[in-house]
Amino acid sequence: MAELAGLEDPKVREVNERHGDDHGVNLGKLRAVAKRLKTQQELARRLWETEDTAARLLTTLICRPKAFGRDELDAMLRDARTPKVHDWLVNYVVKKSPHSEELRLAWSADPDPVVASAGWALTVERVAKRPEGLDLAELLDVIEAEMKNAPDRLQWAMNHCLAQIGIDHAEHRARAIDIGERLEVLKDYPTSPGCTSPFAPIWITEIVRRQHA
Repeated sequence: MAELAGLEDPKVREVNERHGDDHGVNLGKLRAVAKRLKTQQELARRLWETEDTAARLLTTLICRPKAFGRDELDAMLRDARTPKVHDWLVNYVVKKSPHSEELRLAWSADPDPVVASAGWALTVERVAKRPEGLDLAELLDVIEAEMKNAPDRLQWAMNHCLAQIGIDHAEHRARAIDIGERLEVLKDYPTSPGCTSPFAPIWITEIVRRQHA
C-alpha cells in the first residue's frame, strides 16, 4: 500500500476522476508492480479488502481467477465502486472463471444496471467467442426494446453487444445496423481522430470492412 501511495500522481488522479475513478496511479506502473509480484492469491484478497481503487486494480492482475468462488465474485462485483475496477474485474477475472456463464445469466437479469452491464459484457464475450447456444435474435429483441432508455453503463454494454452481433454474425448484420440507426444510441459520441465511432452502424461497417480488406 505504501508503494502504491508512492506512485500517486495528482495529474493522473485529476484525469481519472473525470471518468469516475478515484486513483492517481499510472496503469503502466501498476502493471510493472504486478509483473514483479507475479501471481499471489492471498495478497490479492488482502489488497481487495483495503477498498482502495489502485489496490483493487492490482488484485485483478495478480490473482488466480479460478480460485474465487461464484458468490465471492458476485460480492466483489457489487462492491466494485469505480468503472475501472468493475471493468478489470469482469475482463481479467470473471471471464476466466468457471462460474462466468452462471454469473452472466444472473447478472444480465439483475435490477442494478451496473451489475446488469457486467452480464452484458460477458454476453459480448460469448457472442464473439462461443455463440453456440445463444439466441442472437432474442438478444436483439431485448436490445431493441431496452437499450434506448438504459442507464449509461448498461447502455454502453448493450450497444457493444449489438455491434458484436452485427460484426460476427452476417445473418443478423442488417437487423443490427437497422436497430442502431433507429435508436441512434451514441450517434453523436465524440470520437478521436483515427478511432472508430461507438455508434453501432458505423462500428459494424468499419470492422467488417477491415476484416474483408
